[in-house]
Amino acid sequence: EVQLVESGGGLVQPGGSLRLSCAASGFTFSGYAMRWYRQAPGKERELVAGISSSAGVTTYADSVKGRFRIYRDDAKNTVYLQMNSLKSEDTAVYYCNAYRGWDSRDYWGQGTQVTVSS
Repeated sequence: EVQLVESGGGLVQPGGSLRLSCAASGFTFSGYAMRWYRQAPGKERELVAGISSSAGVTTYADSVKGRFRIYRDDAKNTVYLQMNSLKSEDTAVYYCNAYRGWDSRDYWGQGTQVTVSS
């Protein structure tokens, strides 16, 4: 059974930090690009950050560049999102996604809530 389990969300003050984790199981993690998406109330889901399957090439939304960092540990089948200098507009449910390009297969986690508020 494929599972992506996010953790690490919560309430944090503006300027604070959080680290999200996504633990994967049930598929060959190293063969998938990993992505973090987020969805705020009333808004569409948006891609926040991605990391490729082999070379570890990373991409970021302009809104988080310089503040967020995505990285992966293939030995632990886990992808992380380090979020620094958090802003109120970062408040959203954050979802982990695994994507394999050659057959367009993808999997989603259940999401974790991040709330940035004083």
